[in-house]
Amino acid sequence: MYEEITGQARQAVTELLEAARLEPGDLFVVGCSSSEVGGHKIGSDSSPAVAEAVFQGIYPLLKERGIYLAAQCCEHLNRAIILEKEAARAYGYPMVNVVPQPKAGGSFATAAWSHLEHPVAVEHIQAAAGMDIGGTLIGMHLRDVAVPTRLSIKQIGEAILICARTRPKFIGGERAHYNDGLK
Repeated sequence: MYEEITGQARQAVTELLEAARLEPGDLFVVGCSSSEVGGHKIGSDSSPAVAEAVFQGIYPLLKERGIYLAAQCCEHLNRAIILEKEAARAYGYPMVNVVPQPKAGGSFATAAWSHLEHPVAVEHIQAAAGMDIGGTLIGMHLRDVAVPTRLSIKQIGEAILICARTRPKFIGGERAHYNDGLK
């Protein structure tokens, strides 16, 4: 079961990275309900083993591309974000003091905390792309103009997968010309 979850997460992140055209240093937010992945109602059956399987499918691919993982906590920590201290400093995000746990922050954020080199928590970010695994509501952590991004994979485990990339706002009206590379 865990190998299948890792494979599904790896496939999803690979497809989204291709569609989103992220650059090194970009932020990639992941909200993950390990309960939903395991076939249970969100928040009802937090599973460190399931979260670890999802994490192992996502994080190595982001790291090798120089993209920062931003792991969204659950609503018990107000959907705070766990990320590398280097990223928080680079983006000017003020750090807050909390350490996620499986039932207060969520198993995925806890897995991120345990694997990142210098994990910190922040309250808000503006990620360039992201994955919502199981209805975790990552929209508050995406840049303006989120674009729903359909992948060939629709679920990770039993959890519905919704992905998004972002693009710059179009401004200027009907006479304006746009850079097709930024759409």
